[in-house]
Amino acid sequence: MADRGRVKVGIIGSGFEADIHAASFRILPEDAEVVAVASPTKGHPEALAKKYGIAHVYHDYREMLKQKDIEMVTINAPNHLHCAMTRDIANAGKHVVCEKPLAMTLEEADEMIDVCKKTGVLLMYAEELLFTPKYVKVKEMADQGAFGKVYLVKQSEKHFGPHAGWFWDVSKSGGGVLMDMGCHGIAFCWWFLGRPAIKSVYCQMGTYAHADKTKGEDNCICILEFANDAVGLIETSWAKRGGMDDCTEVYGTGGVSYADLHMGNAMPTFSGPGYGYAVEKAPSTQGWSYPVFEEHWNYGLPQELRHFARCVRGKETPMVTGEDGRVVQEVLYAGYQSAGTGRKVELPFRPKGVKRPIDLWRKPVA
Repeated sequence: MADRGRVKVGIIGSGFEADIHAASFRILPEDAEVVAVASPTKGHPEALAKKYGIAHVYHDYREMLKQKDIEMVTINAPNHLHCAMTRDIANAGKHVVCEKPLAMTLEEADEMIDVCKKTGVLLMYAEELLFTPKYVKVKEMADQGAFGKVYLVKQSEKHFGPHAGWFWDVSKSGGGVLMDMGCHGIAFCWWFLGRPAIKSVYCQMGTYAHADKTKGEDNCICILEFANDAVGLIETSWAKRGGMDDCTEVYGTGGVSYADLHMGNAMPTFSGPGYGYAVEKAPSTQGWSYPVFEEHWNYGLPQELRHFARCVRGKETPMVTGEDGRVVQEVLYAGYQSAGTGRKVELPFRPKGVKRPIDLWRKPVA
């Protein structure tokens, strides 16, 4: 596609993730600009538009899709809406960036991939860990042989729970912390090891700290076995107090690496009265805290969205696609089934008629 200037972007949503998208496009503005935002929550899209200088505001995303200059739309909405929104965006002839997880079910994932292929638009899966500078550097070293044969990759993301209320509602989210954050670790370990076939999944999960809020799991340990004999260990939690932890460990026959996403960019700080903002999910800044700087950049979010915009212009090839999101979706299915049965689940695993992945844990398939 010929270069036609900056890609015009529409954002669906006006909450935490939508704000991150708007901020990230502003950090790297050369390739894209946000021209519209849509959210049904009165006052919220107006506030986001004012904060970032976005020209057009809608309360129905379908109305936004009629705006002719929009070329790419990012979805920052509850999981159960991803499929319908993708279908509408694709049929409007606009490229799709879908936040994780891709969908609620495998059938929805397949429909999203199919409609984007039929309409000739890109379906790009927003997995920022593949763009996080510190993690990208570790993979670069691994690919250069720094650690010999890698046999174990660990990815851990933990905090005390999500921002938006819909995450607690499994009818909208499809599950708990495995759906919310385990999808990051699954995609990361698979990508880090070169996308080998995934042989099996084993998960243990429970609801320990938030049984009053959700039927979903708030803590999960997930083990992936790959065809190249490597193992992925994914630890996710909504039950960990004290703010966000995000870490990766790589073990190989010739070396080891520890990458702590926050501590390497933080400034240990003690404050009696507290102050404004330290880091995502930190409940308080009184006492000891670890404020970070350039947070979005260190997460890889501006780099990710710039890459997607360049893909729309044909300058780059998508690193993360709907097909990648579907692989993660199948692993999520297998993880909930494993937790429900207490057994390792081999892939491929494609049960029919699943409405919510969590049902494979609460009501496991025989």
